[in-house]
Amino acid sequence: MPAETHLERGPLGSEEVLALIRDQLSEILEIDESLVVREARFAEDLAADSLALIELVEALEQELGERTVGFSVDDEDLADLATVGDAVDYIVARLETGSAAP
Repeated sequence: MPAETHLERGPLGSEEVLALIRDQLSEILEIDESLVVREARFAEDLAADSLALIELVEALEQELGERTVGFSVDDEDLADLATVGDAVDYIVARLETGSAAP
């Protein structure tokens, strides 16, 4: 049986996307999940360098790509995402507008 798609499961909300980011980022950075909050700045608060952010994007694209069709993050947009909340809002907006597919 194929995995459920995003459309079959219904749209992901902010809390679900935050949970995905929290899981992935805490694993990548080997930090406590409680540090990954909406207000946390990637570089200053979480010490996430560019390599960690690329790993995060790849993990999210894989996770969300399994739920949606072709979800991806534009490299140009990545530079504008300073906080975890920025990333959550960006992903939710892309999912809601149906711009998840390239």
